[in-house]
Amino acid sequence: MFDYRRIVLHRLATIGPRYLPFADVASDRVPLSRLLRLSLFQVTVGMALVLLVGTLNRVMIVELSVPASLVGTMLALPIIFAPFRALIGFKSDTYKSALGLRRLPYIWKGTLYQFGGFAIMPFALLVLSGYGEAFDAPRWIGYSSAGLSFLLVGAGVHMVQTVGLALATDLVDEADQPKVVGLMYVMLLFGMVLSAIIYGTMLESYSPGRLIQVIQGTAVVTVALNFLAMWKQEARDRVRAQAMASAPDTSFRDAWAQLMQNAGMLRLLIVIALGTFGFGMADVLLEPYGGEALGLSVASTTKLTALLAGGTLLGFGIASRTLSNGGMPSVTSMTGALIGIPGFAAIIFSAYGGGTAAFLAGTLMIGIGAGLFGHSTLTATMRAAPKDKVGLALGAWGSVQATAAGIGMALAGWVRDLIVALPADGNGLSVETPYNVVFSMEMAFLVMAVLILYPLAGRGGFSEATRTAAPKQSNPVEAP
Repeated sequence: MFDYRRIVLHRLATIGPRYLPFADVASDRVPLSRLLRLSLFQVTVGMALVLLVGTLNRVMIVELSVPASLVGTMLALPIIFAPFRALIGFKSDTYKSALGLRRLPYIWKGTLYQFGGFAIMPFALLVLSGYGEAFDAPRWIGYSSAGLSFLLVGAGVHMVQTVGLALATDLVDEADQPKVVGLMYVMLLFGMVLSAIIYGTMLESYSPGRLIQVIQGTAVVTVALNFLAMWKQEARDRVRAQAMASAPDTSFRDAWAQLMQNAGMLRLLIVIALGTFGFGMADVLLEPYGGEALGLSVASTTKLTALLAGGTLLGFGIASRTLSNGGMPSVTSMTGALIGIPGFAAIIFSAYGGGTAAFLAGTLMIGIGAGLFGHSTLTATMRAAPKDKVGLALGAWGSVQATAAGIGMALAGWVRDLIVALPADGNGLSVETPYNVVFSMEMAFLVMAVLILYPLAGRGGFSEATRTAAPKQSNPVEAP
């Protein structure tokens, strides 16, 4: 007699490893369910990114008539904390506590920053829009409070993401570390797609009150999911705590110098910066471009973020398969940049006869290129890092990536506003011209990244470091 229950459970258990990218990182010691629960912190990061970079930047520029330069600057405020991601990762590598915990204290602290930012944000937007009692309030109060809320959310995102990724790599073996980081980023994209769809549905009939409800709900969900993600993830290790307490302190400068001694690390960080400029400057302008140049609604442009994230997820899956079959990260990242260049060309063409179809196709190509580029450079960084400095390496990658993204968003907003402010000639500037100038700049950055990557692709790519053992974290309660 067949045991149908056992057969069904076995089939369900094999769905994840077969169809979820990077799910083969799971093992009997660290099951997939535990890794997926940990990855919930990436879902909250994706929620914050969609809300800030997607929905709110469109609403502030189009509905609230806030200058794009100011919006771009607000969205770039988290850049203040971006360079500290390397320091945060280093501190979590060397953190001393009586129970041997290193990562969880920083994840919880970052969660509180995120919640605080979302708590301030609704009231800041009320003042910014002149809604209700805020009609006569000075505009600078809305600007400053909105900037503070963006800053707090950004700081929390940097801290949670950097230390959460380091904790994820602690749970698995050395060979599986790039895979587990890839799984975390798949869940980030899943969170972005899901939240973009939910935000778009809830904002079909836009109103300031509905937007505030969405932000308040995001704050509560962020705390709940991050708490669930942290539960019984990091092992208590008193032996390690005693060893670290008696060990001499290592300075951040010495650890950073040791990381930079790896051949090609500096060039890798430069490539990451150029590629992030190329793919990231459009984040602050894609949705306003769809609204002004193509006449799309708030709900339609918010769902555009889901298309971009879906393309990125597809790029991650392709990169995973390519790299696991022996592909070189330098070749894969160059391929991603080469896909992004015609993607931006299609977006520019959408305003000159291509229409919405060209705009959506270009957005999808940008997502695929960004996924290929992001995963391959992340894998290269992981392979080049000593195992006892995983947090520092992930922090360095995140510092360069987030700093370039922040500067790129601010630069995109300023360039757009400067072109709009130029004296008009007899015909004047068309509404899409300022946006297309920024898209052309992004194509130029991607071309520069390709020029740097091309020699590396022919020489075998980036170097890899020799690693030492890291503490085991397989037991969620007590390490051996």
